[in-house]
Amino acid sequence: MTINHRETTYHEVSASADENQFLTFSLGDEEYGVDILKVQEIKGYVPTTRIPNAPHDVVGVLNLRGTIVPIVDIRRKFGMEQIEYDQFTAIVVVVVQNRVMGMIVDSVSEVMSIPPANIQPPPDFGDMNANLLTGMGKVADKLIILLDIDTVLLGENAGMSLAA
Repeated sequence: MTINHRETTYHEVSASADENQFLTFSLGDEEYGVDILKVQEIKGYVPTTRIPNAPHDVVGVLNLRGTIVPIVDIRRKFGMEQIEYDQFTAIVVVVVQNRVMGMIVDSVSEVMSIPPANIQPPPDFGDMNANLLTGMGKVADKLIILLDIDTVLLGENAGMSLAA
């Protein structure tokens, strides 16, 4: 898959049976991944239309080819420090539970194949609800935090902070 931050460009991504593919993106110094099959498109950041009384993490909505799409700032969702949006800020449009939603991320990295043997279960956080994570992907010398994007965006405890 080729990613162009200002215009969405697609190339077919073929998943091998023995690897999982994830779109990876950064929030601060951490790398996160979501199942590539959940991703509909990637856009450069554009201002949204604010909605009165929307949840704190919903920055507004966009009209994407006739569909009104709620846009969630993932930094807000995770209780992270807010930063200024820049030329690397992207909106990743995903399909969660048959709904189209967008999430603002610091930058999109790449589509990454991770063999199942390199995916560990989420760590035990004790009282913290770890169902926001599907696991931790080990790639070379770094860890990719693999998100259950359905739970992050729509789940009952999705507002829980992952920030320390």
